[in-house]
Formats: sequence, structure tokens, C-alpha cells
Amino acid sequence: MGLLLQVDSARLLNAAAGAAAQAPEKISLLGLLSKGGWIMYPLYLLLAATIFVFFERLIAIRKASKIDSNFMSIIRDNIMTNNLSAARNMARNTDNAVARIIDKGLQRIGKPIDVIEKSMDNVGQLEMYKMERNLSILSLVAGIAPMFGFLGTIVGMIQLFYEINSTGNFELSVIAGGIYVKMITSGTGLIIGLIAYVLHNFLATQVDKTANKMEAASAEFMDILQEPTR
Repeated sequence: MGLLLQVDSARLLNAAAGAAAQAPEKISLLGLLSKGGWIMYPLYLLLAATIFVFFERLIAIRKASKIDSNFMSIIRDNIMTNNLSAARNMARNTDNAVARIIDKGLQRIGKPIDVIEKSMDNVGQLEMYKMERNLSILSLVAGIAPMFGFLGTIVGMIQLFYEINSTGNFELSVIAGGIYVKMITSGTGLIIGLIAYVLHNFLATQVDKTANKMEAASAEFMDILQEPTR
């Protein structure tokens, strides 16, 4: 009876040891990314550029779009009472796109309406350029990051099959292990490209909202100029 128990215990120990040997190796995310090879460094640079450009543009756009809800009301009251110096001082001391457009319109008061409107449109185009500056970097990253990832995968696969051909080792574990490592760059490139695409579209939406504020303020200003003064 004791001999049977010893045999069973030995079998259980052997089974446990075999299961432990077959347990898949766990690897951290950083450890997995480190297996991607040299192509990961350009991808890291693209990710860093994406994050930097996003926050830099987000701060700039929010600064340009921030406007007091009473700004146009105060401008209107000053214009209607012919207090243009107070209106210009307020516009100059307000640091946003709408204020700079209105300030240009105030400078042109006394000239024909179409001249005033044209001057304000020019300032509006300049403000749009300032807000959209460097957004093309995000669209560029969205396009080239997946390409860098695919390039890394292709280069890695060429190396893998060259090694297999040279060593003659066609074991499935070797091939599968090499393929999953080479696919890391493709996955990373796609993720970075997706992040850049989403952030670019988010910022473009914020620019459009600011452009609508600028157009609304310009239209309101032109209406004020055509109202009779008090």
C-alpha cells in the first residue's frame, strides 16, 4: 500500500513539474516592446512628437478661443457712444483671436464697409494659420508611423527566414517565436498612427469651433457699424 502511495506521489510530482515547464513565459509590456529591434526608436520619436505637438497646439488653440461673454457687448456700447479709444484699448488688452480681429476693424472705422470687412478677413486668415500651424505634423505621423511599423516587420521577417535557411531549424516554436517578435513593430506603428489621427481630428474640431466664434464676432461687429449711433 505504501509503495502504491509513493508511486502515485511521484507521478503527481512529475505531472506538476511538466505543467510548470509547459507554462507560458510571462513578459512585461516594456520587455515585449524591447524585442521590436532598432525600428522601435523612430516609432518612439514619432510618439514623442505626437504628444508634444498635441499639447502645444491644444494650449495655443484654447488661448486663441478664450473670450469673455461680455466682450462684444462692451465693444458695442463703446462704439455706439463714439468712445472708440476705450473699445480699442479693450481689444488690444485682450489676447485672443476675436479681439485681434475686432481691433483691426476698429482701426478701419471711417473707411468703406467692404474695406473694413476685407481687413478683418485678412486678420482672420492669419489667426487661422496660427492655430493650424504644426497640425500637419500629426497628420504626417498618422501616415508614416504604420509604414515604419510594416517596414520593421518586413525587415525582421527577412532576417528570420534567412536564419532559418542558414541553420535549417524549421521547428514551429522557433518560427512562431520569431514571427510574433517581428509583428511588434507593426502593432506599435498602427497604435501610434491611430493616436496621431484621433488627436489631429480633435484639434481640427477645436480650430473649427474657434473659427465659428471669429465669424460670429465679425458679423456682429459689422452689424454694429451699420446701426445708428446714439
